[in-house]
Amino acid sequence: MALTELAVRKLKSKGKEYFVADGGGLALRVRPNGQKAWFYRYRFDGRPRKLQLGVFPSTSLKDARTELAKVREEHSVGIDPGMARSEAKQKRSAEPTFKELLEEFWEIELQHKKSGEATRKVIEKDCMKPWGWKKVRDIKRRDIVVLIDRVRKRAPVLANRLLGYLSRVFNFAAERGVIEDSPCTRIRKPTEKPRERVLTDDEIKLLWESLDLENKDVDIYRVSKLALKMILLTGQRPGEVAGMRFDEIDDDEFWNIPADRRKSGDPNRVPMNEMALEVVKQAKAYSGNSVFVFKSSYKKKKPVQRHALSRAIARHWEEMGFEEKWTPHDLRRTLRTRLAEIGVSDIVAERLLGHKLQGMLAVYNQHAYDEEKRQALARWERRLKEIVGIIEPESNVVPMEARNG
Repeated sequence: MALTELAVRKLKSKGKEYFVADGGGLALRVRPNGQKAWFYRYRFDGRPRKLQLGVFPSTSLKDARTELAKVREEHSVGIDPGMARSEAKQKRSAEPTFKELLEEFWEIELQHKKSGEATRKVIEKDCMKPWGWKKVRDIKRRDIVVLIDRVRKRAPVLANRLLGYLSRVFNFAAERGVIEDSPCTRIRKPTEKPRERVLTDDEIKLLWESLDLENKDVDIYRVSKLALKMILLTGQRPGEVAGMRFDEIDDDEFWNIPADRRKSGDPNRVPMNEMALEVVKQAKAYSGNSVFVFKSSYKKKKPVQRHALSRAIARHWEEMGFEEKWTPHDLRRTLRTRLAEIGVSDIVAERLLGHKLQGMLAVYNQHAYDEEKRQALARWERRLKEIVGIIEPESNVVPMEARNG
């Protein structure tokens, strides 16, 4: 006689486990501890088999019968449903989690890239908690969209970076046969508006006063103040300045930034003029025996970190008297813009900033531009001194006698 839901609930435990048949191979096993589970009992290749279909009451009688219909259909076409599920379970156990995929991605690809460690940290910060132990194949496009939207609320630019990193991670998974296709496909990345922030003369003067080591009204770590000055003086990237080493300074003439510390992967040679050397001299008082010019205040053998400079500005830009927010990288853009204003050629300015020449120039023009870069920075140093009030601005008025002579 077929079972009913009420009859199943009324079944009592006995001294040993027993089965109650429902029909079609479906049976309920009742254990001495009262646990009840549904099984499909069948024969395959002449041998008796059984396959658990669920535990009562989470799997109801109706659910068990539905599952029974599926496995009987497999059985009818010559498939052992128990073996099929066992193999599927083993296959799933062997499938990597997101954490395991990221480790594989690191070992094979990411660790060999200059920005690999930074990329990994970005991925781990926002993805490891929700996805770390999740199977890669279970991460769907919707999961990625929700995560990116959450990150975008606090950091729009970072959200785009993260989406780009995840696109590569999941493409890597597809290439390695972990998944068939990347779930990042057809997720639109919003167009980023390029930053255009360039400090005005008044803002540069305000900044220079704020970065004075004796200015106690702006409570920024003194070494960070000096590093920010160096960015404005040389136009180099905040990360390159933060990691500046004494052994990179060649006889107080040039700062040789090695390729492994540069985004472009090639070295850059930056002339050191009076004001830049003065910054190095001031920083030496805080560096002690450190190899780094701008030593971290809390990590003994590390330099000040790039993000520490960003945080300092984020916390104090209003305190400095600015009406509009800016970032350390905006100082690099400010210098590049000012070089154009004072008549420095684009080629010299780009080489000073460490940018590669484009097109045929990159192939045929191998000139180092050391002297031209020195002259450009000398002109910028003079203009900066005029802006901050160290020297009087040069007059554009030509004396009458000179014109008539």
